Amino acid sequence: MADHHNQQKRIHPLTDVEAPPRSPSPTQPLFPKNTSKSSDDHHRSPSPQQLPQRTFPVSHSKPPKRKRSCLCKFLCWIFSLLLILIVAVGITVGIIYLVFRPKFPKFSIDQLQVVEFNLTGTDSNNLSATFDARITATNPNKKIGIYYEGGSRIESWYEETKLAIGSFPKFYQGHRNTTSLSVLMTGQTQDASGLFTRLQQQQQETGNIPLRLKVKQPVRVKLGKLKLFKVKFRVRCTLIVDSLTSQDGIKIQSSSCKFRGIRL
Repeated sequence: MADHHNQQKRIHPLTDVEAPPRSPSPTQPLFPKNTSKSSDDHHRSPSPQQLPQRTFPVSHSKPPKRKRSCLCKFLCWIFSLLLILIVAVGITVGIIYLVFRPKFPKFSIDQLQVVEFNLTGTDSNNLSATFDARITATNPNKKIGIYYEGGSRIESWYEETKLAIGSFPKFYQGHRNTTSLSVLMTGQTQDASGLFTRLQQQQQETGNIPLRLKVKQPVRVKLGKLKLFKVKFRVRCTLIVDSLTSQDGIKIQSSSCKFRGIRL
């Protein structure tokens, strides 16, 4: 009875449910008893080298803009320079036109004399032609003078055959000036017996012979005191004469000259 009474008086400690869990003692093994360390990788604690690394999404940056090459810059510079030059030339030409009011010179064939026009040579098969033409050149400009330079060329043609060649003399033509020139043209055509016969037949049948004059004349234009660069005038004249065999002179039935342009 005494023992039973003593057992009832024993005090058993109560567990505090609100106390935090106790950590195992330092001496407590990391692995439970009767278990061995496994050599498998999934039981091992990961080493620092084998720790999984966080991957980040790859962001593709925009490629850098390609720089303009030196050639592209050079071409752009040249284009800009040419554009500025064209605009400047256009403005200059416009000012010159408004100030000087340039006009093309005028030409006319006033007289044509046949010095020689016959068949020559041992077989009388070559056509020798010499013409003396009186040509009038008119400068209608008020403020522009014209220098007629050397190296001019004037040709006389019948159909597709060139009969004679001559040139203008060098001279200066002032403002609103009219100058009369005597131009001698000479030439020789080979194997021209058929051509001579055809000319005679046309003269007998129609009473006229059409001729053409082609003029190429280098000139320099003078604007005030400024003498510009050299250009070439091109003039085409059409005339109809009654004959090419008269030694006393021939009659020009019609004549017209047209300015055909300028060449540098």
